[in-house]
Amino acid sequence: MVNLASRWRTIRCLNGNIVMRRQRHYHHHHPHHPLRRSILKKLSPPLHHQCFGSTSQRPQYSEAVNLFTPNKRISYLVRNGQISEARDLFDEMPHRNIVTWNSMITGYVRRREMAKARKLFDEMPDRDVVSWNLMILGYVSCGGRWLEEGRRMFDEMPERDSVSWNTLISGYARNGRMDEALRLFDGMQEQNVVSWNAMVTGFLQNGDVERAIEFFMRMPKKDSASLSALVSGLIQNGELDEAKKFLLKSRRKDDDSGDMINAYNILVAGYGQNGRVVEARDLFDQIPLYNGGEKDSGKFRRNLVSWNSMIMSYVKVGDVFSARVLFDQMKEHDTISWNTMISGYVHMSDMDQAWILFQEMPNPDTLTWNSMISGFAQKDNLELARTLFERMPQKNLVSWNSMIAGYENNGDYKGATELYRQMLLQGEKPDRHTLSSVLSVCSGFAALHLGMQIHQQVTKTVIPDIPINNSLITMYSRCGAITEARTIFDEVKLQKEVISWNAMIGGYAFHGFAAEALELFELMKRLKVQPTYITFISVLNACAHAGLVKEGRIHFKSMACEFGIEPRIEHFASLVDIVGRHGQLEDAMDLINGMPFQPDKAVWGALLGACRVHNNVEMARVAAEALMKLEPESSAPYVLLHNMYADAGQWDNATEMRMMMERNNIRKQPGYSWVDSSRSI
Repeated sequence: MVNLASRWRTIRCLNGNIVMRRQRHYHHHHPHHPLRRSILKKLSPPLHHQCFGSTSQRPQYSEAVNLFTPNKRISYLVRNGQISEARDLFDEMPHRNIVTWNSMITGYVRRREMAKARKLFDEMPDRDVVSWNLMILGYVSCGGRWLEEGRRMFDEMPERDSVSWNTLISGYARNGRMDEALRLFDGMQEQNVVSWNAMVTGFLQNGDVERAIEFFMRMPKKDSASLSALVSGLIQNGELDEAKKFLLKSRRKDDDSGDMINAYNILVAGYGQNGRVVEARDLFDQIPLYNGGEKDSGKFRRNLVSWNSMIMSYVKVGDVFSARVLFDQMKEHDTISWNTMISGYVHMSDMDQAWILFQEMPNPDTLTWNSMISGFAQKDNLELARTLFERMPQKNLVSWNSMIAGYENNGDYKGATELYRQMLLQGEKPDRHTLSSVLSVCSGFAALHLGMQIHQQVTKTVIPDIPINNSLITMYSRCGAITEARTIFDEVKLQKEVISWNAMIGGYAFHGFAAEALELFELMKRLKVQPTYITFISVLNACAHAGLVKEGRIHFKSMACEFGIEPRIEHFASLVDIVGRHGQLEDAMDLINGMPFQPDKAVWGALLGACRVHNNVEMARVAAEALMKLEPESSAPYVLLHNMYADAGQWDNATEMRMMMERNNIRKQPGYSWVDSSRSI
């Protein structure tokens, strides 16, 4: 507050000096002018006002001069989101005009803090039409019940301008109340092009394509935004070909207008977003090249947005080669061009090309760095991803999230938790994505204490949404806190989705609560929630734990017959486990031989485990040899088969297994476990 007061006194001193210089200039050039004394008297503030903080009433001209600088400062602070600093300066000002009040109200309206905006509005000594329009805009932007408050202010306005009408029309349109919007539109004494555009956009936003086209055709005058609004709205309604028809028709009427380029760019992007890259390229090729001469200025020519839109279209469908051809043809690139091309390579996992472009890019922005970090993390190159992360000139929350998610996806749970703690120490606040990743880390190594801490942070910092709740259910389930998981599952109520059900059923199955898992699965079916292949993995695992062979076969068969889900190799592995655990080893082998794909290590591992339980050495040897081929460096099949031979007294075979391990340089892998000390992992 002291600094603000000092700054305000400095402003007054400077303005006072300006006035004194004007006095001297006027006296020098007009020494005997009859109005000199009266003019100087009006221009000059009293002496005690020129450099000191008196709050006495100032002459009008001096006040206007004095208010220019602080008003400009408030506007700057508002534009940059520094609303508290703007309010401090506003409160410190001894005098204010309508511009001061309107600037401060603008700040609150932009943040949708309508209670504070209304309080200022009610305190204003004088208001102009801008003041009223700001409040109407604020209420309209908030939508819902606030729209009625905007209408009340509109009705109370002493005088309205076109902005007042158009703002309220747009508000009704955005909230789906086109009847009220139309009544207002018809009640206007004189509609302008903005009014017509608002109606066209409103009809399109509410899916009434026919009325939108009717209004567009009736427009007495169109501007550059009219055609763009129609094309954009038609794209949102899936009417891309209709948009193209209007675009080409308008082009014929105004063949070389520079206003056309925006609409063309929108449609190129629209085709690209819908995967119709051939149509996008056809439209792009119809836009003439810009030659750079003055005669081309303002005419219908390709601009940077045209090139970027077409490159994005290719990247969207994974055609990075065609995108790169266009990129190389461009005479100039902006940040969007570079980022689009780099992200295209990242999504195709071609990090070599992405790295080359990254090094060539003149000024990579935060988005570029984040894209590269994410790409290297997805390619399991955490070392290079972390190097880039540390070298970033300026990190944002996405940077932290990308790096934490990279550690989590690569199973480096310790790295993820350490980075998360570092993030908090540096004052960065986590969002839903951060918390979801860290909860997945807790699930990964069953860190219940850390998971509970994250749960507390979730409660304090965000409103839990479906993904967060699913992560919490999974975390508690994996950590063995089934009661806590079920509590969250039950609290979610109507917000459940299939992932929520899968997490809870999987938690029960993982910890051997087969009856609860199957009961929840039956409830899921009664509530008409469509299961996924993941659901059936958990259900079959529950049947395996409970020894429910018949039920397991029924659920396996129902996947395809009842729900249209083709069994995957994970389901076959679970069924082999169910049948094998029950001692039906021949049936298990028949299942393996009848699989529509080659069995993997999970299938042979399930059979080997069943053979170990039922002491079937011969079949165990078949399963173990298959595993040795799939995982040549794993010691598990050797050790398990060695132990079975030893238990059966077949010492020669047991010795053979040990010698095979030595010949193949196979070392027994030591066991390990995580220990949660409640402070660190």
